[in-house]
Amino acid sequence: MKVGNVYYRVRGKHFSVTLMVLVIMTIYLWSYEKKPLLTAIFTSQEQFDFPTSDMLLVASHFSEDVVKPIDHPKQEYPKSLEETGGKTEIYSSDVATAESMFMQSSGVEDDRHLASSFEKKECNYAKGRWVVDNRHPLYSGFKCKQWLSEMWACRLTQRADFSYEAYRWQPENCDMPEFKGSAFLKRMQDKTIAFVGDSLGRQQFQSLMCMVTGGEEKSEVEDVGSEYGFVILPGGARPNGWAFRFPETNTTILYYWSSTLCDLEPLNATDPAGDIAMHLDRPSAFLTQFLHRFDVLVLNTGHHWNRGKINANRWVMYIDGKPNQNRRLAAVGNAKNFTIYSVVRWLNSQLPFHPKLKAFFRTISPRHFFNGEWNTGGSCENTTPLARGSEVLQDESGDPIIAGAVRGTELKLLDVTALSQLRDEGHISRYSIKASNGIQDCLHWCLPGVPDSWNEILATQV
Repeated sequence: MKVGNVYYRVRGKHFSVTLMVLVIMTIYLWSYEKKPLLTAIFTSQEQFDFPTSDMLLVASHFSEDVVKPIDHPKQEYPKSLEETGGKTEIYSSDVATAESMFMQSSGVEDDRHLASSFEKKECNYAKGRWVVDNRHPLYSGFKCKQWLSEMWACRLTQRADFSYEAYRWQPENCDMPEFKGSAFLKRMQDKTIAFVGDSLGRQQFQSLMCMVTGGEEKSEVEDVGSEYGFVILPGGARPNGWAFRFPETNTTILYYWSSTLCDLEPLNATDPAGDIAMHLDRPSAFLTQFLHRFDVLVLNTGHHWNRGKINANRWVMYIDGKPNQNRRLAAVGNAKNFTIYSVVRWLNSQLPFHPKLKAFFRTISPRHFFNGEWNTGGSCENTTPLARGSEVLQDESGDPIIAGAVRGTELKLLDVTALSQLRDEGHISRYSIKASNGIQDCLHWCLPGVPDSWNEILATQV
C-alpha cells in the first residue's frame, strides 16, 4: 500500500506540473495572438520607446527605376516641399517614433485594436503595374470645364504630348472592375462622398466629378455648397469648398479645404491679421460638424507642413487648448505626424456611431522636382510615360507614417504614393494656359491623369 501511495503521489505531481505548463503556454499563445511578441512583453508605452531622432517627415520622392520591395523597416527619403512655398525640413519616416510622439504628447494609451497575425489579408491595390488601356482617358480634358480648373486641364495648354492619359493602374491580384460613371452614381444613391484635405485632395475631387459625368455638361446638377457653409472668405479668391448633388440618384460629392486637417481657431476674432491657433490634437471643425452627413470620407494632408507656410499663415501650434511647450513637437515634421495620428484616433472613435461611414486616409502624392527645387530651377521635363519603370513590387506602403497611423483601426488606407511615383511625366510641369515661363509645377497633376486612378481604386473599395 505504501508503495502504491508513493506511486500515485509522484504521478499526481507529474500531472500537476504538466497542467501548469499547459496553462502557461495557453496564456502565452493567447497574448501572442492578441499582440505580437513585442507588445505582449512590454506595456503600451514601453513598446514605442525606441531610439529616436526628431526627424519624422514622411517621404514623397523615390529614386528607384522601379519601386522595389523594402528591405529595411526604416528608410531615409529625399526632400518634400510644399505646394506653394517655403522650405520644408527633412525628417526620417520612423513610424515607431511617430507613434511614441503621439502617445507621449497626448497623454493617452493606445487602445487601437492591433490586428492579429492570423487576420485575413485584404487586397493590396497599391501593388501592381501601369498598363495601356484604350478606354482611357475616362473623360476629355477639353470638355470637363464645368468641374475642372483650367490650370489643371493640360489639354488647354501648349503641351503637345498626351500619351500619359492612356494608362490604367492594374493591381497585381485584385479585381478592379471598369469604372462607369452612371453605375457608380447608382451605387452611391442617397449617399454623400466627401474629400477633405489640400489642393491634391481638390484635384481628386475634380477628377471624380469629371469621371462620373464623362466630362459632359450637366445642367441638372445642383450646387449645394451653402448647405455646408462654403463661401468665399474675405480676401479669398475662391470658396473654402464645393458641393454638388446629382438629383437623379441624390448623390452628393463635395470637397472642403483643410490643408492640415487640424482645427484652426482665430485667437482674436475681431483682428483679421491676428494669430490663429493651430490645434494639433483637434480635427477640423468642419469634420466634427458634418461627419454625420457623410457616407464616404477621404482625408489627405502632407504638402502644407513647412515652417514658411506656418509662419505666413500666422499659425501657432496648440496642444490641449494651450500653446505648445514641447520642443520636440515644435518640429514641423513631428507636428504633422502627431496631427495625423490624432485625427485618425478621433475618427476611429467616431465610426461606431456612424456604422455606414467608410473612411479613407489617402497617402501622400509624390512630387518630382529634378535638378533643383521648385524655387531653384527644379523641373520635370520628361514626357515619356513610365520612363522609370511600370511596376510596384513592394508590399509595404510608400507612406509609412499614414500607413502606421491607420493600421489597427477601422479606417482604410488609400495607398497611392508608390504607384504615383512612377508617373513623373504626368505633372503640370512648365505648361500653362498663358504659355509663360516661370516656376514649374511638379507637384500637381494634369487632368485627366494620375488622380483618376486614385478614384478607380477608391470606387472599387466603396
